[in-house]
Amino acid sequence: MSLFKKIFGAVNDVSNEEKNSETSPFLPEKQLPVDELFMLNFRKNGGKFIYCDNMNEVHEQFLNVLEENDWFECEAMCLEPKLYGLLEENKLTYTKSPNPKFLLASCENLIADEGSVLFSSNQIKQNKPNELPANIVIFATTSQILGNKSDGLREIKKKYDRDYPTNITTIKYFEKVKEEDFLHYGSSAKNLYLLLLEDL
Repeated sequence: MSLFKKIFGAVNDVSNEEKNSETSPFLPEKQLPVDELFMLNFRKNGGKFIYCDNMNEVHEQFLNVLEENDWFECEAMCLEPKLYGLLEENKLTYTKSPNPKFLLASCENLIADEGSVLFSSNQIKQNKPNELPANIVIFATTSQILGNKSDGLREIKKKYDRDYPTNITTIKYFEKVKEEDFLHYGSSAKNLYLLLLEDL
């Protein structure tokens, strides 16, 4: 065996291992489907995700969330008449008062690459995220999951044609971070439940 093979043999072995491994700088990264990517990032941000096959499951899971947090006989903030039924069937009063136990709302879109929830004035009026209750229950559908914020803004533009909503914002952090850094500056952590209805 030559001296070069002894010295460079180990290098060749390593390069063979690299060839066999799935990651290569020349291959594109494997892309997860947007729904999986959203779920991973949403959970990483501390969100509580509840998948529902039909509206009966949405009602059942909403009741479970109320039981888990003991939110019966309390006031909820809800600014969307289409969601009043969920509160009324559980004998909850909805208000615009400053101190409700939780917010029940829909959203514009769910953003996969951040695991965030995109809102507009249609859901939260002119409230800033830090003015919303600490507890939030969101009702959304799987067709609302989009890749990134740009897709979300494009969808809002297409959906509303001329009557664009204002106060477009996202909520990304769903639990208090142990060590705050500049990325978390100005963000307010929310205890967020997502009731996601399959509609595709």
